[in-house]
Amino acid sequence: QVQLVESGGGLVQAGGSLRLSCTARGIAYAINDMGWYRQAPGKQREVVALITSGGSPEYSDSVQRRFTISRNNTKKTVALQMNSLQPGDTAVYYCNAKIVTLGYRHLELWGQGTLVTVSS
Repeated sequence: QVQLVESGGGLVQAGGSLRLSCTARGIAYAINDMGWYRQAPGKQREVVALITSGGSPEYSDSVQRRFTISRNNTKKTVALQMNSLQPGDTAVYYCNAKIVTLGYRHLELWGQGTLVTVSS
């Protein structure tokens, strides 16, 4: 059984940087798209960045040119480098992965979430 374990996050001043990491622990037949979502207080969860197994990234308009998503398929990790952080980036960030299990079931997994707080 695969679980997503996140690290990083915390408190940073506006204009600062943080790096989030997520590791897929366990064995799967395949790990396809991975990504990061966030949920701010009182708002719905939204996509931040996605990356295919081949390494092609996509970003939401709000983080384009400030955030960078990357992955290491050998280590089964995905990372989000966040630069020029703004108070509007304050949210709980969730790692996401679409996997195929050894039994060939398609599952969508979520990490436990990590809080990012940007002070003005």
